[in-house]
Amino acid sequence: MTNLTDSAAQLLDLAMKAGAEQASASSAWNDGIEASARDGVIEEIGRSESLDIGVRVIIGEKQACVSSSSDKPDVLRELAERAVAMARETPDDPYCGLPDASAVAKDFPDCDLFDSTETDADALRDLALEADQAARDVEGIGKTDGSGATWTRRRAALVMSNGFSAERQGSFWSVSCTAIAGEGLGMERDYDWSSGRFREDLRDAADVGREAGERTVARLNPRKAKSCAVPVIYDQRLAASLLGNFLGAINGASVTRGSSYLKDKLGEQVFAKGISVIDDPHRKRGQVSRPFDGEGLPTRKLNLIEDGVLTTWILDTATARQLSMDSTGSASFSVGSPPRPSSSNVTLAPGKRTRAEMIAGLEEGFLITEMLGASINATTGDYSRGASGYWIENGEIAYPVTEATVAGNLIEIFANLEPADDLPLDRGVASPSVLVTGLQISGE
Repeated sequence: MTNLTDSAAQLLDLAMKAGAEQASASSAWNDGIEASARDGVIEEIGRSESLDIGVRVIIGEKQACVSSSSDKPDVLRELAERAVAMARETPDDPYCGLPDASAVAKDFPDCDLFDSTETDADALRDLALEADQAARDVEGIGKTDGSGATWTRRRAALVMSNGFSAERQGSFWSVSCTAIAGEGLGMERDYDWSSGRFREDLRDAADVGREAGERTVARLNPRKAKSCAVPVIYDQRLAASLLGNFLGAINGASVTRGSSYLKDKLGEQVFAKGISVIDDPHRKRGQVSRPFDGEGLPTRKLNLIEDGVLTTWILDTATARQLSMDSTGSASFSVGSPPRPSSSNVTLAPGKRTRAEMIAGLEEGFLITEMLGASINATTGDYSRGASGYWIENGEIAYPVTEATVAGNLIEIFANLEPADDLPLDRGVASPSVLVTGLQISGE
């Protein structure tokens, strides 16, 4: 297998000799197996392997990035020369450039991201078939719309002209299932999945398939929601999307463009008191853990929301310079394109009430379990999405709901949000179910 650091170092050297003033070179190798099944029959088993190598060159206030899938010497030479030629012709960017050499990471925390256990196509086939069978064993399930299992491992290297050089590696496992119930216009579907860095962290495939089947059957014979304003509970899977909307608004790229509805909220109360949102890049076996960021800077835990107050933006070097701040060590790692700010493992801290207690406390409400489409104004925070789930009456689930629209404003949603206690632990952006008041439901 290719020595990733040596290849990146060779490309970096060629770029500097070709006329770059600063440069970074990166390489990534991926290897994986996947298996998919449908209605008890294996549809596909495949293995893939890929290599990507790229260089970013900086000349004055100009930069360019190029990449290739080959690390042959003549290809690397051509890459370096092309990148330098492109950089000389690009518009000026006064904020581009590598971090100062004194700021780069020297020590790398062990995040336990690589499972040395290998697998084969037969084992993944068995997982896919097990999930598929478990879904079809649920009474009312007519068929499945696909069950799958995957295993992937990745190594990546980053070498920079400011002296930084390091590699990192990780593995990923997953099992998933989508089930179908009903017929014709009354057909419903739902899904479940499990993923993790280590095989031992996956839930049983049968449990995944069973959950997909049971969720699907519960959706049969839905009704239209009435148009009204009621409290809304977002299932934990959908609550993570609200957290994603928040992360997009505090991303340095959005803030510097002025296209964030939170751009003037730094240091202010955004969520209710007592609520915290944490970005932890050092979480053991975390889905998005990273010992260093995409610019070679040290990573650290960020208290994005502390007691409801917005404390920081998510910044890489370029956006930090534009805002006259320091990078938060949040640059993405990308082969063949400039780094951008990105979060790591983000968690909305759980609350004290269970979701069942929240439901029991509502005379009327809407539990959302699926959303479709999105209309979100990045500047104002106005929010509208299609939704389905379950209507709540007198503290109990009354019936399934389909073809509803939920509308509000994200600033108000965050301010009136209460987390439940059911925080999942196997996701990169993780949120418990949340109760939100003040939303408008459009239906019949």
